[in-house]
Amino acid sequence: MHPGKGRDDFPKLILTAAGGAEVEIYLHGAHVTSWRTADGVERLFLSERAEFCEGVAIRGGVPICFPQFAGEGPILSHGFARRTTWTLVRTEQLGNVAQAVLQLEDSPATRAIWPHAFRATMTVTVGGPSLRLELKVENRGDTSFTFTGALHTYLRVDDIATTRVANLAGSHYRDAVTGVLENMEMDQEVSFPGEVDRVYSQPFAQVVVREPTRHTTVLATGFPDLVLWNPGAEKCAALGDMEATGYQHMVCVEAAQVNNPPVIEAGASWCGIQEIRV
Repeated sequence: MHPGKGRDDFPKLILTAAGGAEVEIYLHGAHVTSWRTADGVERLFLSERAEFCEGVAIRGGVPICFPQFAGEGPILSHGFARRTTWTLVRTEQLGNVAQAVLQLEDSPATRAIWPHAFRATMTVTVGGPSLRLELKVENRGDTSFTFTGALHTYLRVDDIATTRVANLAGSHYRDAVTGVLENMEMDQEVSFPGEVDRVYSQPFAQVVVREPTRHTTVLATGFPDLVLWNPGAEKCAALGDMEATGYQHMVCVEAAQVNNPPVIEAGASWCGIQEIRV
């Protein structure tokens, strides 16, 4: 583990596994901004215009959406976890993998936005050809609460025009672009001719991002939904923290908890895992 300063002096750490795979994590948002496999290939997309400022989300990598996904509730879009500094609990080497554990607990600032006592734990494990992300949410209060959220993972692709996402056929989804709330995926592989913004309900646990020269497998456990997003040219150009051509080199495949928010009873917890393999 290599602690230090990142962009704009934001504290970050670098985990390096025994085989050479490496992951970069900012304490701001417990945000994974880079994942390089042992061959030195960057697997995540980070915008060249990403902002590293207090109270602002970093564009790219793996933002943590909690305790609200997008506009699914009354608080700020995608919640406060990705905009807040987390605490590093520990780092360690476990055989051939490296692991970091970060936590975020309720505070006067979070309770002013979302009035619940909680602890969120993000465990990042890197090694070999995979990156494993585990989000645990504990209810530390006296009453139950619900939440929505996601691991808003930006995968780097060579060219979105030749990128396909497989293994979603037969899944139901709601489409934020067309506004149609009930659709069934008929295509064996989803392509990206323009903006795509969909929430798939209970898809297969494993999907594959296919490119002409490589493929990436994304697996989820505990997350019942999957979000698929690419802003397309027009929306990308309107994003101040994204280069105009950024959409060509990314696709978001997000393990999500959106359609049926879980009820977390007092003293209970919830856990979801996303694993990415190349």
